[in-house]
Order: sequence, then structure tokens, then C-alpha cells
Amino acid sequence: MARTDLARADAVERLLDHRSTALDSCSSEIVSLDALAGRTLAEDVRAPTDVPPHDYATMDGFAIATDDESLAVAAEVFPEDEPPELDEGEAARIATGAPLPARTDAVLKVEDATVDDERISGPQLAPGTNVSPRGGTAQAGETLFDAGTRLAARHAALLSDIGIESVTVHERFSVGIVATGTEIHEGRQPDRDSEFLAGLVREWGHEPTIRESVPDDSGAVRRAIESAAATHDVVLTTGGTSVGSADHVATVLEAHDPLFESVRLQPGRPVLAAVVDGALVVGLPGKPLAAHTAAVLVARSFFTGQRRLPSITAGLTSTVEIPDDEREYAVPVVLDGNEAIPLGHADSSLPIYDERFAPGLVSANTRTTTADGIVLAERSLDAGQPIAVVPYRVLA
Repeated sequence: MARTDLARADAVERLLDHRSTALDSCSSEIVSLDALAGRTLAEDVRAPTDVPPHDYATMDGFAIATDDESLAVAAEVFPEDEPPELDEGEAARIATGAPLPARTDAVLKVEDATVDDERISGPQLAPGTNVSPRGGTAQAGETLFDAGTRLAARHAALLSDIGIESVTVHERFSVGIVATGTEIHEGRQPDRDSEFLAGLVREWGHEPTIRESVPDDSGAVRRAIESAAATHDVVLTTGGTSVGSADHVATVLEAHDPLFESVRLQPGRPVLAAVVDGALVVGLPGKPLAAHTAAVLVARSFFTGQRRLPSITAGLTSTVEIPDDEREYAVPVVLDGNEAIPLGHADSSLPIYDERFAPGLVSANTRTTTADGIVLAERSLDAGQPIAVVPYRVLA
């Protein structure tokens, strides 16, 4: 039976929808800020108070009221001080980070001020000049992070600033990795996928376990998938996802609760997903670059909650012909300054194809994993053309 090819974006949306369901049933734990990187929030995070609690100076200088005509220096304020009270016509020397006295609304920089017998003058300032306002970082009760957000290490700075010392996060997904293939199970060919998949899962903030490989036997594949699904939140399989007589992963997943049967992505098209006994099972192709491409462009969204693919612009060094067949092609490239060299092209350090992109050959050669990123294309690319490159480093 012919499979329904899904656009990659649609497959990602289905995984994100299932992620919401999976997180709802996932236990939570409290972690300190030094351990939040890569974790997914189980609760909204709201600011408990205004931060900063006062208007404060962003420059050394004098805190003034901009509508005062004559200014006498009457006080001095440092960051650790409570702001003093000033009368009309009075100013205060102020250090960067110090709170502004109540009736002042600007800071006259030291270098712009003229001081004569403890009276100051300078250019006319607009209210708010050189001032960070109260609540400028966060306002009391404001939601800063929604539940389901995947946190990064940098977020600890904001959380610490607003007085939060720990956050409630979902427990990491446990992920079983199962390689299929008689040649792998019997040791005639190395398992080229499981270790890099485990590395990706760790980079995405979850806990992988590489399980025993299984031969191309329908019963063995079914038992391996169902056993892994019974003990893990997620199962990643490699191989057996196409339509050949030995491709048993597809048959097993079709008998459960399929999310999608195929994705219009090359390399990586034989990628499918289903829910088996409550666990998400993603079947990845067996060729290394195809497995990697499907993992980072499709499966990653479930682990990270992210659909966006950040990119940089580079000039393509060689023409790459792309079939006009409504599929999305992931062309690996090496970055050299502002140029992108299609790895695998005859003009690259790994000549596999001439101008017409050959995803099957590219995905089978593990040297292509030395690329710096990928270009997603649905039509041919011309030499010299500015292109969007998705660096592999942003897919972690």
C-alpha cells in the first residue's frame, strides 16, 4: 500500500502536538539554576516583584529633576543605598546602578556636568535619560517563561535577577535506541547510527539508552520495539523503515497508532512515527546521514519543543541541481568564510555527484557528517547564489 508523504513542517507539528500530551503525563522535579540548561518547564515562571524595584542610574553622574531650573548637590547615592529624599532644586551625585531619589527623573553624566560651588548645570535632558525604569526588566506578576519552554543556560541570569533560585521542570524523557538489521546484529557491519543518536538525545536534554540490535525478522523487530516502548518514554529505531520485504519497523508501527508514514525529505524520507503503548516511536532510516537528517529536522522538535531552524547566509560555490518533485532536499555544505561548499559535489573535497544532487549516495557516505550544516532546497541552486545555511551547531 502506498504511503502518504507528509511535508516536514506538518510532521513537526504532529510531533509537537504529541509532545504536549507526553509532557502532561510526565513527572516533574525542582532543579537549581545551575542545572536548568536543556530542561523543560513544568510551570509558568512569573516575576514575584518589580525588577528593578526602583528607577536606577545607568551612568555615573547627577540625579536631577528635568523641570528644575537651579540645581544644588545635596546628597550622594551608591547602589547599596536607599534613595534619599530631595527638595525642589536639589540633585544628588549618583553611581551607576544606584536607585534614583523619588522626585528625580534623569541622570546628567559626569562628563556633561559643570560643577561650581556645589551647584551643577548642563544640557537640558529629557525625562528618562540615562535611567533604567522600575520594572524595566520584569513587572510583578509578569509571565516570563511559559510552561513547556526549554530553558537555556543564559536564562539563569534573568531568573537570578528576579529572585528565583530554582524552577520546576519535567523529568527528562527516557529514550531507547534500537538498531535493526541482520548485518548489524551479526557483527558484519558496525552500528553507525546509535552512538550519534545517543549524543543528540543528550544534547537535547534527555537520557538515552542504546539497546541490543535486532535482526531483520518481523517477530524480533516487533518484540524489540514493544519491549523498548514498555520501559521508555521514546524509542528511536534505525533501519527497516522503507517498503522492502525486510523493512519490518514500518509494518510494526503501522499496526499501532501512526502519527505519519513518510516525510517529503531527502535524505531522510523513510522516517515515520507512531505511538506504541503510550511511548512515541520514531523510525529513522538506516543510512547515517539520512538518519541524522531525519533526527535533527524532524525528531528534534519533540525533544526540544522547537520548530524554528536558525540560519546564516552564505554564497554557494557550485551549482546543485535539485529534482522538481515537491520534496525538500537537505544538501550538506562546508562553510569557508562567507562561502558554502556543497559537500559531495564534484568540486568539493568529497566528490560523489556532479551537479545533480544524489541523496542516496550522500547519505550512505559517513564522510558527509563532517559538513558544517545543511541547505534546505526544493529547487535547483545556482553557483554564487546567496543561500540560507542551517548550521548543525544550532540543531543541538
